[in-house]
Amino acid sequence: MSKPGLDKWYAYMKSHDTAALWDLLHPDAVFESPVVHTPQRGRDITFKYLTSAAKVLGGPTFKYLGEWRNDTGAVLEFENEIEGIKLNGVDIITFGDGRITHFKVMVRPLKAINLLHRMMGEELMKQSGATSQSQSR
Repeated sequence: MSKPGLDKWYAYMKSHDTAALWDLLHPDAVFESPVVHTPQRGRDITFKYLTSAAKVLGGPTFKYLGEWRNDTGAVLEFENEIEGIKLNGVDIITFGDGRITHFKVMVRPLKAINLLHRMMGEELMKQSGATSQSQSR
């Protein structure tokens, strides 16, 4: 059984086509990070987190291991190894009208969370710097 939103997510993970990701996100999308206490609300911030995560996690050793679906979403288990640390986690994705309305990431073990926290912070800062530079031109 095919689910259009989920198929588009998998296509994004292969292509890293940011325009496709933008179109896939609902304007009121919510992102929940394993290291940020409060949910991040809105397409802009969700897009920023997901594109940063694709850069940090989406390397050649990233792979999805399993998938569990229901009528409104899916849980995708993933793994990767970065800097000698094996990460294991899940993306919990909720869809509405074929677009992502809620995206929650959970990661283990603690070493992986700490690594992800550092690397995501660095990537988000790069994106903020690039955004500030382009806005000041």
